[in-house]
Amino acid sequence: MKNQAKKGEYLDILLRSKKTIFSLKDVVLLWRESNIKATKVRLSYYIRNKKLIRLHRGLYAKDKNYNKYEVAVKLLTPSYVSFESVLGSNGITFQYYEQIFVASYIKREIVCDNQKYSFRRIKKSILINPIGIDQNNEYSIATKERAFLDTIYRSKDYHFDNLSSINWDKVFEILPIYENKKMERKVKKYYEEYKANK
Repeated sequence: MKNQAKKGEYLDILLRSKKTIFSLKDVVLLWRESNIKATKVRLSYYIRNKKLIRLHRGLYAKDKNYNKYEVAVKLLTPSYVSFESVLGSNGITFQYYEQIFVASYIKREIVCDNQKYSFRRIKKSILINPIGIDQNNEYSIATKERAFLDTIYRSKDYHFDNLSSINWDKVFEILPIYENKKMERKVKKYYEEYKANK
């Protein structure tokens, strides 16, 4: 790779980045390093000298103030934060969950640095569709409308505490990506109940 980082600049490049979490691939790209072995040796040196933290295999943090949502989408890729993590932060569900919920291609529970990440499987065609996914940060996260639909897609009869902040136009715009007639009927039922209770 051209314009490889100079000695002494490697750590600075990571510390100046907006990212709080780095995968090995991120580091290779940031350092413009073609030698993976050399990258791993350098990272090990920084970890031993407490300049960086190793969170998980192939996953590194600048310090303990890292963003857990960044970790969530780096543990399994492709993935995005969704379900109760988004619904709870938007006041759509009132139940508090300590784990972070993530849409992924596989169902899995991963504990990383004492934080539990719950990955829920979503069909690949839905997972990779960017509609209703906010990618403005260093991680991908569902909008509340997409998280609402993801939850209905995964759960037959889900109780939502407060649907007043949902933009129903956006819901019906995103809905076709699920290609599920039964789910469409369910969403319409939630909408009718919402309108009736307004």
